[in-house]
Amino acid sequence: MKGGSSSRFEEIDRFDGGVGWIAHADETMERASHALRVPERSETADSANGEAASAGSGDDVWIIDPVDADGIDELVAELGSVRGVVVLLDRHTRDAAAVARRYDVPVYVPSFVDANVPTETKRFSGRLPDSEYDVITVVDWPGWTEAALYDGETLVVADALGTASYFRAGRERVGVHPVLRLTPPSAFEGLRPERILTGHGRGVMEDGTDALRYALDGARSRAPQAWLRGLKSMV
Repeated sequence: MKGGSSSRFEEIDRFDGGVGWIAHADETMERASHALRVPERSETADSANGEAASAGSGDDVWIIDPVDADGIDELVAELGSVRGVVVLLDRHTRDAAAVARRYDVPVYVPSFVDANVPTETKRFSGRLPDSEYDVITVVDWPGWTEAALYDGETLVVADALGTASYFRAGRERVGVHPVLRLTPPSAFEGLRPERILTGHGRGVMEDGTDALRYALDGARSRAPQAWLRGLKSMV
């Protein structure tokens, strides 16, 4: 399920606000990581001053749930300067500590997420520091604590939603995690993202609201199909 024969990452999910990658493109789990760009000045302020916001060395970059790979540093450098590494899920520590130490930045963890990362860690709540990304509590169970990030356009989800084959059923472009199918997280209700970035698989880069609504509305009814597909993926 994890790892693969590929020696370099595959770039995914590029948009004005960031980029993603899958470190081992041929692994079944399709573990995806992302780097989000937060402009040094808000686009609203720039617009008021008659200036256009653009990527540059002054922009903050947040690396989300990273799986490390050769060439990632060059990919991230295109966006700006790394401000921190973020872990959104208790079991998604992945290579967060190693990446954070390489950039000499802390690992940021939402206050309720029970992640043990062996490096400098900072807790945060409400909003990712100096950004428009609100922190959403997705799952808060014993043994499963997960947050998501949402800025009104981009929804970043660690595990509750995914696009890897074992998450999806029927015509779903994104699917609810197999374990959550019978009780899909209410935290996603009412959100209207343009794009959805997930921790497993390529993101949904357009019409994200429709894809999210379809996934949530049919999560229960399509559960048997999704479970069967998941079992087949592990054979």
